[in-house]
Amino acid sequence: MPKPAPIDHADASDAVKAVYDEIKQARNVPDVNNFWKYIANDERTLRRTWDSLREVMAPGALDPLVKELVYLAVSVTNNCDYCIASHSAAAAKAGMTPAQFGELMAVVGMANETNRLAAGYRIPVDPAFDR
Repeated sequence: MPKPAPIDHADASDAVKAVYDEIKQARNVPDVNNFWKYIANDERTLRRTWDSLREVMAPGALDPLVKELVYLAVSVTNNCDYCIASHSAAAAKAGMTPAQFGELMAVVGMANETNRLAAGYRIPVDPAFDR
């Protein structure tokens, strides 16, 4: 299968343009980023992803910086260069400091190490934790 091409606003269907316009308005940006342009190759995926992301990342019990830090941590663990760059920028915009980034990376590294140790040793969950 060939690599999909990005879909620019001028070349987009009306359904894709509608999502692009929502993203641009919500984020106060002149154009959508590459993530949206590539997933726009499937209109339903574009719509579903935008609607879900908007809902999940909206203000709630977790503040916006915490949500971006969690997203960044998962992106690092999943080795998604695009998501690391995007959510590092969003976290910085939400107030992440270099010290917070350093601690976050330490936690991500430690969690990945201990998760793999626990999985490899097949360590049973302690009764006190298994509620």
